[in-house]
Amino acid sequence: MKYNGLIVVAVLWLAAIVHLWLGQSDFGPLPLLMKEIVTAGSWSALQRLYSESFELMGFFDVNLPRLVMAILVGASLGTVGSLFQQLTQNRMMSPLTLGTSAGAWLGLVMLNVFAPMLVGQFSVIFALLGALTAMGLIVAIVGFKNMNGLPIVLAGMAVNLLLGAFATAIILLNDQYAQNLFIWGAGDLGQNGWEQVEWLLPKLLPIVAIVLFAPRVLTLLSIGTEGAAARGLNIGTTFFLLMFIGVWLVSVSITTVGVISFIGLIAPNIARYLGAMKAKHELYASGLLGALLLCMTDSLAIFVGQWSFDLIPTGTATAVIGAPALILIARKQLTAQDQMFFSMPKGAKETSARIYIMIGAIMLALIGLSSFSHPLSTEHYFQFPDAFEWSIRWPRMLTAIFAGGGLAVAGVILQRLVYNPLASPDILGVSSGAVLALILSSLLFGHSIHTLSPWVAFSGSLGALALLLFLGKKHQYAPSILILTGISLSAVLEALVQFSLTRVGEGKYTLLAWLAGSTYRVKPESALILAIVISAIVTMAILLSRWITLIGSGRQFASARGLNISAVYLVLLCLVAVLCGVVTTTMGPVAFVGLLGPHIAAIVGARTVKEQILLSMFIGATLMLFADWLGQIVVFPAQLAAGTLVSVIGGSYFIFLLLKARRD
Repeated sequence: MKYNGLIVVAVLWLAAIVHLWLGQSDFGPLPLLMKEIVTAGSWSALQRLYSESFELMGFFDVNLPRLVMAILVGASLGTVGSLFQQLTQNRMMSPLTLGTSAGAWLGLVMLNVFAPMLVGQFSVIFALLGALTAMGLIVAIVGFKNMNGLPIVLAGMAVNLLLGAFATAIILLNDQYAQNLFIWGAGDLGQNGWEQVEWLLPKLLPIVAIVLFAPRVLTLLSIGTEGAAARGLNIGTTFFLLMFIGVWLVSVSITTVGVISFIGLIAPNIARYLGAMKAKHELYASGLLGALLLCMTDSLAIFVGQWSFDLIPTGTATAVIGAPALILIARKQLTAQDQMFFSMPKGAKETSARIYIMIGAIMLALIGLSSFSHPLSTEHYFQFPDAFEWSIRWPRMLTAIFAGGGLAVAGVILQRLVYNPLASPDILGVSSGAVLALILSSLLFGHSIHTLSPWVAFSGSLGALALLLFLGKKHQYAPSILILTGISLSAVLEALVQFSLTRVGEGKYTLLAWLAGSTYRVKPESALILAIVISAIVTMAILLSRWITLIGSGRQFASARGLNISAVYLVLLCLVAVLCGVVTTTMGPVAFVGLLGPHIAAIVGARTVKEQILLSMFIGATLMLFADWLGQIVVFPAQLAAGTLVSVIGGSYFIFLLLKARRD
């Protein structure tokens, strides 16, 4: 297919007219308004008409600047996406997968909380520093020469989770300073005048350098780094200079309108599909297509908002549309290099009795600390809790123990089913499916997220698992497809969460605390239900350990032994969905326990399925109990959610796995 830029320009022009038409519906018919503007005859007559017409004021001060902002930001993100993809020769690269959005978010959170008087002058500087920090972490993880394929996407996910956990913790500890951040996080193109456009326009001027000088550099890089160096190109300096300009453009764009995901990923891939093969053509086409995509997405957000009687942030719309696009692109671009193999950590050949004694002793010690420690007391740190204190403490301990144990067992089952040691409920998006179902139910039906049935979360987890199996079957459940599906679900979840946070008033902090994975305010009856359900499901998993063992030995082997593969998969995946659903409903999403528990169990010698299930359950319970206790004392009298601390611990371990895979 031969690329034709004139067609794209014509479609962009048509999309702009549709955008204005939809936006102007709140103020008056667009044809009549345009007729008034044309027949005004002179500038003074137009100014007089503007001062007298509410419809004309709405057109010039609301709709027209919104359209211009959509074109500017979309073109910038599309151009930067093409630049990143051509520099790294990685078609899955974008500002989203590079972690720059999460870095900019953390930078702005820190500025708003610790130096709110500087927000007006230094927002873009802190967003830039955060984005550069995220990108620097990712480059350090994967290495300068390994920025293609799946590794950088995995590193971006790990960095996003880490930085997101830090940002959430800061907001929850300083909620009075973070009121304005939620609208920014949802990605909003709404304008009330030309001030933001005038602020953004001069800061986008570095894009001229990309348009003028980048095509030759990208053409040289397309023949390989060695060939480019032989022709006199300084690879390192050029690479980091262009990446810096790209990160700057992303930073100023998201500082102005918030997080707009996927435009930088989709536009370059569409440009190549339309036939823009040369570096210069792809760069220019991506800019045009980025403007077109954001304009169309914003039009859709306006249209849906008019029907739903609620404003839909553009960032939410781009995430909902872009997540399926990421999966489609990944399925088409999957290469042999992306079929990355991560083996379970090597450890002892068998588990000694000392391991069980050590884990039991640690758990008992943590139960004692959680029960009898009293940070308020300056004389006696340890003392027996009274009846009121005990009524608060025991549900928290019970929730932490069984939530951690249940998620660890879910991780064991998933890793055996998909032959992927990176599999865990959070990384594969199973927990995200549960949260997504709860958030959507809360938004659609108006119920508090704390009153929704565990069956809602179960249906979300089961739906995510079904999607994973459907998409992963073609590529034999390759890590890339499964993990990218999880990332896509997480992106949609994040967008919907940010949207809901702009709508729930003062209850946003309660919702955010739940999303951080907290045992705080868990009711005794909820803790007891969690304990009973987890105990029953873990018992079933142990009884069905022979099935898991046969499946883990290979599908053909299991089928030859008389196992009904489809029925076994359905039963085991339902167990995983129930584990994730009941934990998520009770204390919110918790990351990485399903990865850490099975891995630590393997390190200490658990080899059989039954032994790994039991040991992983105790390790996950101990880890969650430790995180819950530490969160209560580390910033006393405030509290950190257990899920936040586990995310920091698990994210660090995940980065260690990536570094190990790179070294191997």
